[in-house]
Amino acid sequence: MYTDEDLNYAVEKGVFTDTAVTEFRSLLAEEKQTAAVDEENFRLVGGFNDIFVVIACSLLLFSSVWVVRPSSNTLAMLVFAALSWGLAEFFVRKRKMALPAIVLLLSFMGGVFWCVFSISSSIPSFSVQAASLFAAAVTTMSAYLHWRRFRVPITVAVGTGALFVSVLSLVLVMFPAAKSGLMMVLFLCGVAAFLLAMYWDASDTQRITRRSDVAFWLHLLSAPLIIHPIFSNLGILNGNESLLSMLVVVFLYLLMTSISIAVDRRAFMVSSLIYVLYAVSAIIESYGGIGYSFALTGVLIGGGLLLLSAKWHFMRAQLLCALPSAIQRHLPNVK
Repeated sequence: MYTDEDLNYAVEKGVFTDTAVTEFRSLLAEEKQTAAVDEENFRLVGGFNDIFVVIACSLLLFSSVWVVRPSSNTLAMLVFAALSWGLAEFFVRKRKMALPAIVLLLSFMGGVFWCVFSISSSIPSFSVQAASLFAAAVTTMSAYLHWRRFRVPITVAVGTGALFVSVLSLVLVMFPAAKSGLMMVLFLCGVAAFLLAMYWDASDTQRITRRSDVAFWLHLLSAPLIIHPIFSNLGILNGNESLLSMLVVVFLYLLMTSISIAVDRRAFMVSSLIYVLYAVSAIIESYGGIGYSFALTGVLIGGGLLLLSAKWHFMRAQLLCALPSAIQRHLPNVK
């Protein structure tokens, strides 16, 4: 399986001409009746060998933790993180394997976080919030180092998430009584993640470089961070459904759908879908639809999403025409 990044590399090395690659992309777009920029491609699995390597790496990593853990939990997590980095040196840096890159990144980041958290929480003067702050800060710096070494697209999103954990922990350390305001901080973090995703997207509106993959994962991160605080404040997640909250949910999801269409990112809309499914099914159930609320919700939303997929390009064209040209320049063109 070859990606746009591989084709760009072949052009740089003189294997293909830029014109030939452009014609190749146009041919595929004509055959599939959709442009590559609208496919929202990202590399996840290059082949079954990716899955095979992930299984083998998982066995080695978790077995090593099982062996070392009786001696020290901290040492076990340190070994877990070190092995993750070492395996990435071969399977990511040399072999360029997609799925192992994601799994080894997550295992490395998780190992670093729990190792540092275990050390810092053992210090008597450190509270749980302070230990979380220190661990998240070190994890954020580790993500930066991992990005500089391996350039795995999901690293930016994971590192951003670790930074947000640092911010939330810092708020709790400085203002212990400010737990009620954490949702607002979480919402602001989601907005920041979305703006960062748009920064990466705007630098590659043709969606043919690794920068587009980075933006994809950032959009997946931003949507739940934006929508969860809103749903929490509405009381929907606590079972406090009402007609007003139902209308707010519908309006909110329509707004997010419009943003998704404008920026040509289905990931931003889909990553918040679970909240909408839960909220609408709970509302239907509260109005007497016990027993089939989730099924009815699935039919309504599933059918709507399929219709949206079929009319995606048409709706994008109509929506972009209503946007200022200054914004359109930073968005993918409608093909």
